[in-house]
Amino acid sequence: MKWITRERPKTDRIACPWLIKRFIDEDAEIIFLPASEVLGEAERLKAHSFDAPGAIYTHRGNRCTFEALIDEYKLGSNAALVRLAKIVHAADISEDLDTDRLGAGLLAIGIGGLLVESDDQRLLEKGEFVYDALFAWCGR
Repeated sequence: MKWITRERPKTDRIACPWLIKRFIDEDAEIIFLPASEVLGEAERLKAHSFDAPGAIYTHRGNRCTFEALIDEYKLGSNAALVRLAKIVHAADISEDLDTDRLGAGLLAIGIGGLLVESDDQRLLEKGEFVYDALFAWCGR
């Protein structure tokens, strides 16, 4: 399945593809587009849209898209994912940055990633290691 989101991924838009590929759709194809093109292209390709205004999967209330996907796909019994979601939430929701001690570090990695990598697909590839490592730490 194709999954479409906004270009220049930072925190939630790196965490969500990681989650999708690891727990929801191992054959997922992630497509990054300008925000104005996400919904139209998702409709044209019959793809899932995420973390974009009006997307199928996006922030719900005070929960980031990563948390919304965990809820939607009933992954909340995985304690390591729940712990990782707290970190992602803190990094992604600016007013909640102080709710998890690792949030600021993950946000710094996300912002730094944007500064050193101009290709969104390569940024995702590199970012997946960060989430693999955090998930392993959360599950220890």
